[in-house]
Amino acid sequence: MKKSPLLLALLSSAALALSAALTPLLAAAQTVVAAPDGPVYGAELQGFDYPYPVSHYQFQSQRQDVQMAYMDVPAAAGTANGKTAVLLHGKNYCAATWGPSIAVLSHAGYRVIAVDQIGFCKSTKPAHYQYTFQQLALNTNALLQSLNIKQEIVIGHSTGGMLGIRYALSYPQQTEQLVLVDPIGLEDWRAKGVPPVSVDQWYARELGTSAERIRNYEKNTYFAGQWRADYEPSVQMLAGMYRGPQRALVAWNSALLYDMILTQPVYYELPQLTVPTLLMIGDKDTTAIAKEFAPAALRPTLGNYPQLARQAAAVIPKVKLVEFADAGHAPQMQEPEAFHAALLQGMQELRSH
Repeated sequence: MKKSPLLLALLSSAALALSAALTPLLAAAQTVVAAPDGPVYGAELQGFDYPYPVSHYQFQSQRQDVQMAYMDVPAAAGTANGKTAVLLHGKNYCAATWGPSIAVLSHAGYRVIAVDQIGFCKSTKPAHYQYTFQQLALNTNALLQSLNIKQEIVIGHSTGGMLGIRYALSYPQQTEQLVLVDPIGLEDWRAKGVPPVSVDQWYARELGTSAERIRNYEKNTYFAGQWRADYEPSVQMLAGMYRGPQRALVAWNSALLYDMILTQPVYYELPQLTVPTLLMIGDKDTTAIAKEFAPAALRPTLGNYPQLARQAAAVIPKVKLVEFADAGHAPQMQEPEAFHAALLQGMQELRSH
């Protein structure tokens, strides 16, 4: 596919931005790996530095005061195109994990808002909260309204993709484009035979979270059996909260969030998406929530992302599918240059249709 001179210029600038953004992450990875026990972080990731300044949106939700942490990064000087990209993280990641993508998008002219949802990372982890994708979409929309953002391009990875789908269904007039990066929720695990999992079961599982368990899971599921030093900061970011004094609170919120993901499918509403959608899939992804609770014979049939992606592309009305043959669940981390080139080009193509 021939690239326009404007896109080539954007890609060149984005490559420089990506290189600059990866350097501190690699340095952080080397620092963290050298520590034998790993870092200890607070329940709201106190002690873990984000790549850009963090702001906090304070509001009331479900009869309590809560706050959402977010980064608001302007377009690089002289590049502003008047558009805003909103980045939604996955279950095992945070807004900080989007650091290289923020740099690329900013240098391509976008204002970028990267959000930590309630229950995650630097945002509030309530003792009690009724987690629904609708609630998280409402929270995100309220944050954007507070920033006077009226139209946004929503980019969601993994669980953030599931949330992005719910957001676009709820706010189709405000959602200019939807980008789904290896979204979970392209199948209904319970309908396929995954048994019920109680919140207490999830809680017991999450109390056992360690860096080793996170690393092994991500290596095998997210990165097709490969591991690099630049993946390690995200492992320590998550594991550090479980080493902290509020480990039980972190685990409890995680359990409630897993219950939300397993029991609130968006799969059946994919045909109702009306916004232009870019579906970006790593073909070696095998992610499926609660796979370990499923019967052994069922597990290999879950998380078949090439098949799931093509099925989704067949029912989403305005969709462009991009596949990364050798990438797993996080192509933005595994193949950043190819991913960001495809992201910018795909967003440009969606605008031209």
